[in-house]
Amino acid sequence: MSDEEIPEHERKIVTEFCYLLDKSKQLFNGLRDLPQYGQRQWQAYFGRTFDVYTKLWKFQQQNRQVLDTRYGLKRWQIGEIASKIGQLYYHYYLRTSETNYLHESFSFYSAIRMRAYYSKANKEDKPDLMVKKLRYYARFIVVCLLLNKTHLVRDLVRELSKQIQDYGSTYDPGDQLEWSLVLGEVQAFLDAEPLVILDTESSPVTISQRLQKDTVPPLEPGTEVRLSLQEVIIVGNRKDQVKFSELTVDMFRMLQTLEREPEGLDATEQAANGAQPEKEGETGESEDNAPGKRENPHKYLLYKPTFSQLYTFLASGFKELPPDGVMLVYLSSTGSTGCSKPEDEGAYDYGGVLTNSRKEGEELMKKSKLLKDMHCLHPGDLYPFTRKPLFLVVDSENSEVFKNMPNLFGQPRVCLLSPVAVPTDVVDEIAKGSLFTLFLHCPLTGLLTICKLSDIPIASWERAQRQVGRILEEIARLLMGCRNVDGMYLQFYGDEFLRLLLLRFVFCYCVFRLHRAFKGPAYYPQCHPELPKNEVLEALTVQKQLLDLASTLDIRSMFYEIDESLE
Repeated sequence: MSDEEIPEHERKIVTEFCYLLDKSKQLFNGLRDLPQYGQRQWQAYFGRTFDVYTKLWKFQQQNRQVLDTRYGLKRWQIGEIASKIGQLYYHYYLRTSETNYLHESFSFYSAIRMRAYYSKANKEDKPDLMVKKLRYYARFIVVCLLLNKTHLVRDLVRELSKQIQDYGSTYDPGDQLEWSLVLGEVQAFLDAEPLVILDTESSPVTISQRLQKDTVPPLEPGTEVRLSLQEVIIVGNRKDQVKFSELTVDMFRMLQTLEREPEGLDATEQAANGAQPEKEGETGESEDNAPGKRENPHKYLLYKPTFSQLYTFLASGFKELPPDGVMLVYLSSTGSTGCSKPEDEGAYDYGGVLTNSRKEGEELMKKSKLLKDMHCLHPGDLYPFTRKPLFLVVDSENSEVFKNMPNLFGQPRVCLLSPVAVPTDVVDEIAKGSLFTLFLHCPLTGLLTICKLSDIPIASWERAQRQVGRILEEIARLLMGCRNVDGMYLQFYGDEFLRLLLLRFVFCYCVFRLHRAFKGPAYYPQCHPELPKNEVLEALTVQKQLLDLASTLDIRSMFYEIDESLE
């Protein structure tokens, strides 16, 4: 049928669809030019992009028959729109740290799979279309990993493997090896989980480690909450550590530790509604349980950042911090040692941690021993940011150099530092994630891992978790009741996330102190300011409860008796 014979209202539908499609692509491509930092600089642009995609999605739903016959709309084209919306929600989650947007991303990606939008993509004789399909799978896998949908991830990995084979046999592309490496990364990421929890039918189950109401001991009535965690910088640069999509295992565990589990959120398909994020002022933030209320601290995830990139994000987080806000900096990085031992306040003399392994000016460094690694973050690099409350977590074999940072501005500052040594039988497992970070993420998994238990029935897990909860309550009682605890800890203690990290740090110290494989102070985590040993870190009440937990799990023989541990 010629253009003249097409009814006017149908021509208008096709014209409007083409306009919305072009506009959406233009706005989507513009997202890459937005700065990754500074929350106010990108929200308006994201809002306009969501508006156009919402209109486009609803428009194609309402006019599908006309678009099929007059425009020749194909199912993979619908899938491409849905995939773009899924990407929008995922990037909005990355920028806001609110997990409800992660669920929205999942709903669109899931709709693509359930409705088989890409099922005929390999029949179009378009290799670029097959690449889009493979990228869709990779993005869907990332979202499922973050939502702990492990069973679905394994299904998607199998499907992706088949798609890569079809892609290779059909087009003989030059990038098939790269896609095979992506597949290997996903599989290695799944295999990095050290513990399998089995249900009553011996099938593995996945338990979320995000913050829930019963995860952290509550504050005593009347306790003043002075500070709250608002900004988080998560840095990953561990040599040879398993990673997927610029997310190392340590980064993955820490970001989940610093998020709340959404309540009352059903991850059912929202794609039919074309839902979009609430605009500022529409979230009902005055209500404690209002949907859309910001529940999580804002996070920056930095995989192998250069020094200049890291400093830019540190400065942005510092700038965004409100008067009662805390910035948490988490460093999971390979150490870079200096020429002296960190006994004094050495801002730059004792090395630090590498945020990026790139070697710049290597020839100059060989000629002059005075030149230091450009991408090494030294304790002195963080001094300017101690003008506001700072909570530092360092997981590195050179973590102790951050122990004696001076309090130059009188603001609250706490440093939690990993051990500088690990038992020889644990060294090979570091590629699957650090022990220290694992304990901060899930203490029970950490305990079972160092005791060489790889699986546990769900009933035993739940019973042991209740005991861990009681131990954390005892540690909380000791921290709040001890007069010798530095006041900076008490200022951070009011925030749920920081309280949980502090309690889990003490739990980790107690476990390493009692375990027979950890033979001396180099194997124990450190903190600054120091916590009282007798009253908190090595309190007899906590040690007794830990040994009771070990007896419950039938691993008591791996721990010293209390009298032995004190020798």
